[in-house]
Amino acid sequence: MLWPFNHFRKPRMPSPGTIETIYGMIVTQAREPVFYRDFGVLDTVNGRFDLLVLHLWMVLRRMKPMAAGADLSQALFDRFCEDMDANLREMGVGDVTVPKRMRAFGEAFYGRVAAYDLALSAGREPLAQALCKNILNGEHLDKARQLAIYAEGALADLAALDEAALLGGSWKFPSPAQTGV
Repeated sequence: MLWPFNHFRKPRMPSPGTIETIYGMIVTQAREPVFYRDFGVLDTVNGRFDLLVLHLWMVLRRMKPMAAGADLSQALFDRFCEDMDANLREMGVGDVTVPKRMRAFGEAFYGRVAAYDLALSAGREPLAQALCKNILNGEHLDKARQLAIYAEGALADLAALDEAALLGGSWKFPSPAQTGV
């Protein structure tokens, strides 16, 4: 006999491998050379961090309406934090300084997420301005506009995914080269 109250169970969390797969896809996309070559993103620690945050924001935004969205988002954010911590240590940052840097990463992440959410609700130009400020250091608004077009396309692609495809890792971000750069 099937237990009649299965619908009361908490939605099943994906395996750590699923979170790792999704995070790997985010990192891979954020490292696409076209962002640094054609979109004006500086190929620096800060530039890579900003692109990683942009892609993480897009995926977290997609996860928000899912049944287990809060838990999934938290697991993905935790993986991001683990990666940032490991990168700091690999760069030689000492144990005493890591927590301060992690706090700064958290503040940067939440600040950018809030700015992107607000800008997205206001339209493409405000999104381009937010991307220009946060990713392109306030320069190259024309490149930021292309980045905004890319982000809108990526968000639309993510929104069109069903939950199984998202969690299965059977999707890709759109090619940034196809945004008309």
